[in-house]
Amino acid sequence: MGKTNPYLSRKIYFFCRRQLSKQHFPNGGIFLKKDQHKKMKKQKKGGEISRYRWALQVFLIAIALSAALSLASETVLAGAGIAIAVLILVVFVGLGIVFDIIGVAVTAADATPFHSMAAHREKGATEALSLLRNASRVSSICNDVVGDICGIVSGTTAAVIVARLQASFNLKTVLLSVGVTALISGLTIGGKALGKTFAISKCTRVVYWAGRFLHLFHH
Repeated sequence: MGKTNPYLSRKIYFFCRRQLSKQHFPNGGIFLKKDQHKKMKKQKKGGEISRYRWALQVFLIAIALSAALSLASETVLAGAGIAIAVLILVVFVGLGIVFDIIGVAVTAADATPFHSMAAHREKGATEALSLLRNASRVSSICNDVVGDICGIVSGTTAAVIVARLQASFNLKTVLLSVGVTALISGLTIGGKALGKTFAISKCTRVVYWAGRFLHLFHH
């Protein structure tokens, strides 16, 4: 039987250990882990700051839009009759439904067709891709900010319509207010339910036309 050589075994052991270290930790083993840990902590902190910044931006956008739309509706409704008030109500209910459709469509659409459109320089393709890349933010603005503001303005307009009807027909019953509010709620909820179905089934078309609309302001 041959004798073992401890010196040769030790050399083989350290050689294998160096090779494994180079494969798994090419930049120095534990130092790479520390760098990765610092990088992950920095990315996590940056993500939290980005979320807080986005929440603040949504807050400011909501205040600005709500103030502007409320001021516009109050100005128009100040001396308006029932017909104008109903027209304003239809506009805001329609806006809420349209933006709800866009908010749902951007979360359901696939970006693949728009990459092909952008390669062929079709109008609106670049804007559509931008919407899809920021789908969560677009959905938040369309569904939450614009949708809620339209709901608030619709409620204010409904109150004006009820007041005009009571003055015109000399009615003091609460049933008129309940009936108008219920009708507006039914139209809004039913319209959004139909809109969501359309947005999911025709999401590509909806995003495409939204991109085409935005393209008008970019060129």
